[in-house]
Amino acid sequence: MADYRTIGILGGMGPMATYDLGRKILAHTEASCDQEHIPVLIDCNTRIADRTEAILRGGSDPLPEMIRSAKRLEAMGADLLAMPCNTAHYYYEKIAGAVEIPVLHMPGITAEVLASSGVRCDGVLATDGTRESGVYETALAARGIRTVYPAPEHQKTLMRMIYEHVKAGNLDFSGLDTEGLSADLAAKGAEILILGCTELPIAFERIGETGLPRIDPTEMLARAAVQAAGGRLK
Repeated sequence: MADYRTIGILGGMGPMATYDLGRKILAHTEASCDQEHIPVLIDCNTRIADRTEAILRGGSDPLPEMIRSAKRLEAMGADLLAMPCNTAHYYYEKIAGAVEIPVLHMPGITAEVLASSGVRCDGVLATDGTRESGVYETALAARGIRTVYPAPEHQKTLMRMIYEHVKAGNLDFSGLDTEGLSADLAAKGAEILILGCTELPIAFERIGETGLPRIDPTEMLARAAVQAAGGRLK
């Protein structure tokens, strides 16, 4: 039996994104039987308040519940934490400071992958909260990568995709202008799209090709978690 470290998923932001990360951890683990898979603890804490509302409009503070989840996972035996919510990384330092175990940083992991691939300009698709917090822009700029964002009308499309579709369980995206969104960012110099909200990989699996290549931070986080736990990547 493999001696892996246990991954804790600080979830609930939203629930579908939480289990998407769990699925991707399984998919990227080299294992031939149950006992060769990595132990994973999931706290799908739907009591965590909306991060964008808190950052932009003074909504309920999500931090107390996030810290509660982090400590609960640590007490249950997690050796490292992963948060499948990009906007939640606005609170990263305070969450990481509340526990004794490492907390993986999804935007930083994604930026490192892009830098190693030679990307010079990316287009970030994210919630208004992630966009305004600058969590991706900061991580990317530190590695010499320029960031561009969608025009206001396309940003509204993104927010609808996230809140009115994936979070609401409506996975029919046929009425949304995703091709225009991609073309807008390509015209601004983007070489690749960052799906910088954990609901977006779920959406784009169904939408299909949109013109520019894409990188899925949830997948990058899953791969980093597998490696941090001592597992072998598939």
